Amino acid sequence: MPLTLAPIGEGNIIKRIGGSAEVKKHLSDLGFVPGGEVRVISMLGGNVIVSVKESRIAISREMAMKIMV
Repeated sequence: MPLTLAPIGEGNIIKRIGGSAEVKKHLSDLGFVPGGEVRVISMLGGNVIVSVKESRIAISREMAMKIMV
């Protein structure tokens, strides 16, 4: 399921990253890698705030749709 459907506060394992090679590299640089853990902190407007690799990151809802957990 896409990250946008994950329950808030629950830890999830990233299964795969979709999108173009450029998008995959950008997300990888931010710490979103298959097998890694990600937790949705909150969803505000069009942004999703997540915790990944002990950091909090805000990504767009569109980017979050490309992250499958």
